[in-house]
Amino acid sequence: MPRRALLGHLLRLAALWLPAPALCASPAPSPSRTLVWGLGLETHAVLPVRFFFIQAVDKAGVNKSPNLLYCWPVFTHPLMCPSLYLFHFLSFTTSPGENTFEVKVVSPSEPFSRIWVQLLDRHDGSFLVRYRMYASYTDLNIHVLLRNKPVAKSPYILTGSVYHESCDCPESNGALWEKHMRCPSSFAQIQHDLSVFTRVDLDRNAEEIPVRFGQRQSLCHYTIKNNQVVGREFPLSFLICVYIKTYGEHVGFRIFMDAFLLSLTRKVTLPDIEFFVNLGDWPLEKRRAPGKLHPIFSWCGSNDTRDIVMPTYDLTESVLETMGRVSLDMMSVQGNTGPPWAEKNSTGFWRGRDSRRERLELVKMARANPTLMDAAFTNFFFFKHDENLYGPLVKHVSFFDFFKRTESKLELVCKYKYQINVDGTVAAYRLPYLLAGDSVVLKQESIYYEHFYAALQPWVHYIPLKADLSDLLEKIQWAKDHDEEALEIARAGQMFARTHLMGDSIFCYYFKLFQEYAKLQVTEPKVRVGMERVEQPKDDLFPCYCHRTKVGAHEHSLRCLELEE
Repeated sequence: MPRRALLGHLLRLAALWLPAPALCASPAPSPSRTLVWGLGLETHAVLPVRFFFIQAVDKAGVNKSPNLLYCWPVFTHPLMCPSLYLFHFLSFTTSPGENTFEVKVVSPSEPFSRIWVQLLDRHDGSFLVRYRMYASYTDLNIHVLLRNKPVAKSPYILTGSVYHESCDCPESNGALWEKHMRCPSSFAQIQHDLSVFTRVDLDRNAEEIPVRFGQRQSLCHYTIKNNQVVGREFPLSFLICVYIKTYGEHVGFRIFMDAFLLSLTRKVTLPDIEFFVNLGDWPLEKRRAPGKLHPIFSWCGSNDTRDIVMPTYDLTESVLETMGRVSLDMMSVQGNTGPPWAEKNSTGFWRGRDSRRERLELVKMARANPTLMDAAFTNFFFFKHDENLYGPLVKHVSFFDFFKRTESKLELVCKYKYQINVDGTVAAYRLPYLLAGDSVVLKQESIYYEHFYAALQPWVHYIPLKADLSDLLEKIQWAKDHDEEALEIARAGQMFARTHLMGDSIFCYYFKLFQEYAKLQVTEPKVRVGMERVEQPKDDLFPCYCHRTKVGAHEHSLRCLELEE
C-alpha cells in the first residue's frame, strides 16, 4: 500500500478512538473561528505579489476544507496546519462560495492606494488572497470581512514601511531576511549540487569556461559586487554593480536571469559572487574528476551531468510576473481547479509538441486506447516528417482547461483525473503547475530533473511511469481501480506544490544557493573586461524612499563606477 494511503488508513482508525467534537453540520463559516495566515500579512516579506490564505471554519470549529469528519489538536508543521490543528482530509468538497469573503488592502495615509487585490477560491474550503503593490506605503491595513464582520484578527496592520516590488531597499542582514521569509535552513538539492566542488577558483573559471563552452553554448557570466549585478554575454550585450557578459548566439533567455537577480538584490544583500549561467535547455558539465569540474548554473539537471540546478526560467518568470504579463502561475492554477474529483473525466490527458520520441508513442497509445487516454499534438517541429502518422494537430488548450470544465458549441472540455507528464527536450517544465492542480500526476521516469524533484516521492506525490511508458496503460487502470488512493496522491502532490513551489520558496532557494556557493570561492569576484552593469529599473512615477539607505543614488552609482575602473 502506498505510504500516503497507509497514513490515511491509520488516521481513520485513530479517529474511531478519539471523541468526536462535532460533525460538519453548519455550512456557514464563522468570522471568529475562520483562520487567516501567511507571509502577505508580514511587513518585511517583500515579494512581487504578496499572498496569504483564508481557511473557512464553521461555528463548531470544524474546518471547511475537504469533507472533514474530525479535528483534534496536535503539534505539527505550522504551514501544513495553522493553529496547531491537524485536519483529517477525506475527499474534496465544494466551495462555500467565491464571494464568501471580502478583502481590502488600504493605506490610511493614502486615500487612493495603488494596490490590486484578487481573492482566489481554491474550491476546497480555502482561499488564496494575492495583492500586487504599485507603490510603497506606511502602516498598510488588511481587512478580511465575512458579511461585513471582521474575520479572525482582522484588520491586520503591517506597521512601518511596506515596500513594493520595484523598491530598491535590500535587507543587509541575510539571516534576518531569511527569518522574515521563513526560509528553510537548507535545501538538499543545493547541498548535493555543491558537494562536488571543494573550492571554486574564479580566475580559472573566467579563463577556461568561455573557451570550453562559449563557442557552442549560450552562457552568461555574472558578477555581483556590493549587491550590484554585472555581467557579460558571449557575444557581448548590454546588460548591476550586477555585471554581465554573454557568450553564444541564443542569449535571449538572459532577460529572465537579469530580472530575477535585480529583484533579489532589491530585497536582500547578496554576498560578492561570480558565476556562469547556462541559457540552453541541456545541462553542460559532464561527469569528470572533481578537480576538472567547472561550476555551471543551469535550469535543468541530469543524472549524467554536474550542473548546479536553479528554479527554471519558466517558474522564475511566473513568480516575477504574477498579476502581470503572465497568466499561468502557481497562484492562478490554484484558483482554476474546476469540479470535484467525482465529476472529473476518468481518463489520462496530455497536450504538447513533438519534442521527444516517447511523446509520439504516447499519442499512438492514446489512439489505440481512447477510453483510457486523450493525448494529441498541438505543434510539430522535431518530427515534421511523421505528422501524417501522428497528426492531425489539435487546437491549443488553455492550461486551466486541463483542470477546469468549460462549455463550447462543439465540446465539453472536462477536468481530467489523470495528468500525464512526459519529458520534452529536457524535463517538462509544466510539472509544478500540474501538481498544483487537483488531478493526480503520472510522471515519466527521467534522467532530467528540476530543483525540487529530489523532494518528490513516487506513490506519495505522483504515480511513477517507466521511461519508455510501457506501463502507462497499466498505471491508468490502477488509478481507476484505486480511486481513493489516487485521490490521496493528488492531494499530496497539490500540498507539495502549495508548500514548496510558491514565490517565497523560489526566492529562498536562490538566496541560499548564492550564499552557499560564495563560501566555496577561493579568489575574489571581479568585474571582468567586457562586463556591463545591469541597471535597476527606474520608477520615477512612484519612487520609494528606503529607510535603510545610507548613501544616495548618485553616491551608489559612483561606487559601481569605482568597481569598473
